[in-house]
Amino acid sequence: MKKISLVFALACLGYASYSKELGARFGDVVGNAVAIDAIFNTGKFNRLHADVSFGDGVGAELLWDFLYKPFNVDKAAFNWYVGVGPTLLFDDPFWLGFSGEIGAEYRFEAVPIVLGLDYRPTFYVIDETEFHWGGFGFNARYVFGKKE
Repeated sequence: MKKISLVFALACLGYASYSKELGARFGDVVGNAVAIDAIFNTGKFNRLHADVSFGDGVGAELLWDFLYKPFNVDKAAFNWYVGVGPTLLFDDPFWLGFSGEIGAEYRFEAVPIVLGLDYRPTFYVIDETEFHWGGFGFNARYVFGKKE
């Protein structure tokens, strides 16, 4: 199980190197308190939001977010988003579930930094059926490339 977790973690870190935004998420993360947080754009108003955490096992989330830009669409500094996706925790026991997400973020003009807050409740179906109400987090990410 440890070898599978290590291979999975290295694959996730390699994939994170192709992200548009990369940083950290602090708070109630799958099995841990800190995660590597990455954003992969899939369209103008949607994206993949991935987290990989280490500590009590290896946790991973891949959420498909829909962005809402309440002000000027082309240069919105403030966005909010909702999303859903699978959640895994490679530990003893193994956990599999689905997380929802709602959050808000602010993209700074002068520096390539995005700061955000989000809430992710999770419904686990494997190893036990359980609903986890926690999931508050703070995101800090560096933006690669030009601003969209």
